[in-house]
Formats: sequence, C-alpha cells, structure tokens
Amino acid sequence: MTHALTESEQPRRSRRAPNGGGSKPPRRRVWRWIALGFVVLVLAGAGTAYWLYSSLDGNIKGVDLDKAIGDDRPEKLPTSGQNILILGSDSRAGANATLDKANVSGARSDTALVMHIPEGRTQAVAVSIPRDTLVTRPECSASDGSTVASAKRVMFNSIYSQVGPACVVKTVEQISGVRMDHYVEIDFAGFKGLVDAIGGVTVSVDQNIHDTSSGLDLTAGTHKLDGTQSLQFVRTRHGIGDGSDLGRITLQQQFMTALLSEIKKQDLLGSPTKTYKIADELTSALTTDSDLASLKALSDFGRSMNGVDPENMETIMLPVEYDKTDPNRVVAAEPQATKLWKAIRTDAEIPESAKKSPATGGTS
Repeated sequence: MTHALTESEQPRRSRRAPNGGGSKPPRRRVWRWIALGFVVLVLAGAGTAYWLYSSLDGNIKGVDLDKAIGDDRPEKLPTSGQNILILGSDSRAGANATLDKANVSGARSDTALVMHIPEGRTQAVAVSIPRDTLVTRPECSASDGSTVASAKRVMFNSIYSQVGPACVVKTVEQISGVRMDHYVEIDFAGFKGLVDAIGGVTVSVDQNIHDTSSGLDLTAGTHKLDGTQSLQFVRTRHGIGDGSDLGRITLQQQFMTALLSEIKKQDLLGSPTKTYKIADELTSALTTDSDLASLKALSDFGRSMNGVDPENMETIMLPVEYDKTDPNRVVAAEPQATKLWKAIRTDAEIPESAKKSPATGGTS
C-alpha cells in the first residue's frame, strides 16, 4: 500500500546554482552593473547638460520694455517684419575697464543699429544712428521709478547713461514711429570675447588706418582681426575720413557684416566645445528685452534668422545734416529720414532718395 509522502518526507531540491555558488550567475551580475553604469552615465550627462544650459541661461540679463515704457509706443503693424534695436555699450565697468584708454565714467550707447528683417526673413536692413545726433528725448521712467522729463537737443548716445536702455528704445520709437520688437545690447568685453571665441574676423580696408586714440594701426589690404583689434576697428574715428563719428559708422557697418558672415559659416555642430565657448561669451555679454532673455528664446530667434544672408544685408546710415548751431553735432535730414522710417515701418522698399545723407563725415 502506498501513501503520499509528507512535506517532511519530500526530497529537498538544491537551491545552489549550477556553478556551485550561492549567488546570481556572473553573467547576470555583469549585465546588471553595465546597465547601472549606463544609467549613471545618462544621469550624469543629463546633469552636465542641465548645468551647462542653466549656466548659459543665467548669463543673459533682461529688460522688461513693456513695463519700463508702458503703452506709449508705436502700433505694431501686421506686415512690418521684425525690428531689433542693437546697442554697443561703452561702459568702463568690470572687465571693460582694461579695454579702453579713455578715463570716462558711466556708459553710453557707443553703437546704435536698427535692424529690420522684412516678412519672410530672407534679407535685412541695418540703419545706423550716429551717436552725435541731436534728438528730443521723451519723458521716461528711470530705474529707480522716478520720472525723467522730456528734453530737446539731447545727444543720442547720452540717453543710455542719463536714463537707461528702455529710454533709448523709447527715443528710437518716438523719432522713427517704428515699434521695436526686440532689444539687444553687447558691451566692450563681450564683443572682444566673442570675436576671440570664433577665431577672429577678416576685414579689408582700402587705405592705411593709424589712430592713436583707439590704437588701431592697419595697412591697406586684408587683415584678420582678433578681439582687441576688432574693438579698435569699430571704435576708430580719427584715422579715417574727417575724424567724425560719421566716418566710424562706415567701419562699424563693414565689421558687422563680416562678423555675422563669420558666425554663420562656423561649423558649430562639428565642435561642441567651441559652440559652448562662443555661447558662453555671447550670453555673458548680452542684455536683451525680457522676451529674448533665455537661451531657448535666443536659439529659436536665431534659427528663425537662418534664411538671412549677411552678405546681402543692406547697411544705411540715418540721413543727417550738420546742425546749424553746433557743426560738431548732426540732426536728422528731412525729408530723407521720414521716408526711410516710413519704408521700414510699412515693410516697404526703401527709396534711394531716403538713403542720401547731406553730412557724409568725409566718407562715401
């Protein structure tokens, strides 16, 4: 007679692994550590990427134009393209102090450009506003909340130091009737660092330039300029033309086109290290309107500009004439200036008659 075995009588199954060990097979253990290592690497990479992104993102300084200016702004027309006010600040603060010999306090808008990108974004027009232009400064709000009264016959480049960047934007909007969609400012040190980061910028000059004030010393021909030389190039005025600011604008416009062309042809995707260095230099030096004050916003805006070829960008100086009271200053020439701003405001072709300036500064 047979009977069922009790649990205590059941034969015990060995729990030992086939290899005689008491743990998981080595192959499983190896793959587990490989998988864990992969996860660690991914997380570390993500953390590094996030740190790099946060670092660049935190570099950018923003100005809330809508808050600072309020509703006293030109209407944004549906077919007016994009308009960006670009300022080069000559502040001597911080790292900028060693880049210029002048013993000058405060900061001014050393370079001012209204960049107009028509609908379709395949071309662009850059209008330079001479720093010595006499304008009417509108009533503005200062950074401390106080109100600064309107003033006539104010030199354009002084507005930045008197009231701040938002007032410069408001002034440009008032004299042009053109709504500025964005504001971008770069300082001395940032400009030098950007040029050095991209490996220099190549320019050609048709005459010798020797300016003891800026330190620029170039012979006629083609030169690749480093950051310091580039800063001297865009700031020189005594080595060309009649030594006025109007002559300097020609060099600034030439350099801007060369700089944008150099940036566009850089193989940024092929060199992540170089890309980061350029982005770090650029974002550290930038102050923008609040809508552009993030890495994502700047990147999106930059990608939207990919169709614009710097070589085809038109550069124009705001038509000006010498002031009748002070020949060392200029004022907007009419009716040329009105025609120019109207064409930009309505996204229309700029008539040739609107590009001619009675005051040439000794240059063509």
